Amino acid sequence: MSDTLLFAEDKPTVEQNSNPPWKVLVVDDEDSVHKVTRLVLKNLSFDNRPVQLIEARSAAEARTILKQEGIDIALALVDVVMESDHAGLELIRTIRGELQNHITRIVLRTGQPGQAPEEKIIQEYDINDYKDKTELTGTKLKTLVYSSLRSYRDILTIDHQRTSLETVIHAIGKINEVKSLGMLASAILDQLISLLQFEPDSIYCITRRIYRNEAHFNVLAATGALEPLLKDKSHSHKSMMQYHEDELPKELQEVFNTALLEKCSIHTKQGYVAYHSGMSGSESLLYVKHHSQIDEHAKHLLEIFSADVISTYHTLLLKEEIQETQEELIYILGEAVEKRSKETGAHVKRVAEISALLASLFGTNELFVENIRLASPLHDLGKIAIPDAILNKPGKLNPDEWELMQTHAEIGEAMLASSDRPIFQLAARIAGSHHEKWDGSGYPRGLQGEEIPLSGRITAVADVFDALNSERCYKESWPLEKTLGLLQKESGKQFDPELIKLFLDNIETVLDICNRYPD
Repeated sequence: MSDTLLFAEDKPTVEQNSNPPWKVLVVDDEDSVHKVTRLVLKNLSFDNRPVQLIEARSAAEARTILKQEGIDIALALVDVVMESDHAGLELIRTIRGELQNHITRIVLRTGQPGQAPEEKIIQEYDINDYKDKTELTGTKLKTLVYSSLRSYRDILTIDHQRTSLETVIHAIGKINEVKSLGMLASAILDQLISLLQFEPDSIYCITRRIYRNEAHFNVLAATGALEPLLKDKSHSHKSMMQYHEDELPKELQEVFNTALLEKCSIHTKQGYVAYHSGMSGSESLLYVKHHSQIDEHAKHLLEIFSADVISTYHTLLLKEEIQETQEELIYILGEAVEKRSKETGAHVKRVAEISALLASLFGTNELFVENIRLASPLHDLGKIAIPDAILNKPGKLNPDEWELMQTHAEIGEAMLASSDRPIFQLAARIAGSHHEKWDGSGYPRGLQGEEIPLSGRITAVADVFDALNSERCYKESWPLEKTLGLLQKESGKQFDPELIKLFLDNIETVLDICNRYPD
């Protein structure tokens, strides 16, 4: 080759490190160019990351590498003339057009500048620089690589921030769809990882509350190595896992205690802990573990982000507490009615869970499943108006007593229908229809088939099964085989046949519910 590449007496002193390298693709058909480039860029590093050279002897070979590596190639040094006079230019069109790679920095190098005029090439091709090989001394080549890598790094940062912003904006639109504090916490932590480019196991969020003078830590979200802290071995519907201090990883106990004692956010060599005090004496901690020094900009961003995120946690925590309080009140009310008739309070919990199971198996949406779990415990609310002598009569009711007993369905419906809350509206339909029968022989209205609300048909199956399978003041519990036999016999008569099939096909799951909520 006639072109000469000069370079000065550079003596790089680079410390070896394990950080991922910057990938630089050198595309040229002359071995001497690759040899000189290797010599000049040997041991080069930028931003505490080494430079890795990848060599291609043709545009076709470079195209294959770029398809595999994508935007992981930080810089491509491309010769113009290789297997054809315009092979390098065609490669650039492929990178920017076919591969839609607009992040990799491209520098065109030529030994024949007259064949590809600089002004024309820069105007027509999406490149970042254009160099005559003869002007690239060792120092200038290094300067070119440094500036290109700096540009690539900044573009990646902007692209990550753009992607994160899009995700956050999209999440804001769905904020009301978040069902639990834990789900939102996990979603936000994922965004923080993406935004700051931390390792997947670097973030952990927790809250501390004082109950009866004892500290409890509730894990809201965790990632990577800390994720097992979220695994619930029980079948609870809670969105958080509770731990005592000594149950947490030791690496966290010291930094948490320091932040809690000083009541402020702290930075350590291992990571950053954001502290935030909230309502009802609760304290929140957001732990960010990092493997390299966090710059001041990142620290400032963490401070702002953590404060806003934890404030959101507290808002949703209040919302979740209100929802849980509502659920507990419904159970307490349902249990009060059952205990008045000397039946077990666990009956309403079993009916609730079995009803939710059947609703899910029937293919209803998640909102209906959750609502029927909350509403079905109130199916017998109207019994509050029935005299004790009738409710607790050990023998068979006479016609007058039976007629009075039947009024509990309409009484319960009327009581619940006075509320415009969706849960109580659904509970009203259940109370008024769970004694209707598929063949039209039920009460209070003699509805038939699909005239009966689905919620009432579902609760009827759950209620009758559990009533027969449990001991009551007027009877012993039935053997399981006898109970299932009755359900099968009444399929298409008392009960919706499709629901009975689903029930029998999933009897093991039903029995698991019964075992979780024993009398």
